[in-house]
Amino acid sequence: MDLKVLRNLSYGVYLVTALDGMRPCGCVANSIMQISSRPATVAVSINKENYTHSLISRHGYFAVTLLAQDTDPGLIGTFGFQSARTANKFDGLDFTFEEGAPVPANVGCGWFSCQVTGSYDAGTHTVFFARVTDGAPRPGEPMTYSYYHKVIKGKSPKAAPTYQPEEEPAPAGKVWKCGICGYIYEGDTPFEQLPDSYTCPLCRQPKTVFKAE
Repeated sequence: MDLKVLRNLSYGVYLVTALDGMRPCGCVANSIMQISSRPATVAVSINKENYTHSLISRHGYFAVTLLAQDTDPGLIGTFGFQSARTANKFDGLDFTFEEGAPVPANVGCGWFSCQVTGSYDAGTHTVFFARVTDGAPRPGEPMTYSYYHKVIKGKSPKAAPTYQPEEEPAPAGKVWKCGICGYIYEGDTPFEQLPDSYTCPLCRQPKTVFKAE
């Protein structure tokens, strides 16, 4: 069985956000689909280990931001490769409250808020069924999962429902790889000569997490 066939399924790249008291939290998701129109209902798959999962389970409200092709890769890294248990993912990010959930301002090509109506235990993940309570489009072209991988060269966190170990051969010679998200540094400046303030462009972790391979 070759599971790479599943990579040909169509996905988007989204931020799923929820509240911890009054603190905004969220994670990256790619398995979201509309399953009915009246009422407008969606299904969202979230890993049980994600802190956002516990917030959705507890409160029953969340929002989805549809990321656009021009989204800062660092934003995806912050929401995809850090945990809201220890990180303030909304640091420096403007947002509004919509139907009981935080929505990043001026991010993505649209958003919608949701109220959970049911759920299904899918092993490592829970599929939440939710009624769409509000939403609005924004300018921009939606980012597909394929675009994220092929153009942005992004990696999938292990908590993603579509995660598969990377099988791409490493570039020849000494390679510096982020130990958090797997990003491979391919800049013109030798990695050793980068300033100590350098951070991974995907997950924004410090230079010290890179390892030579």
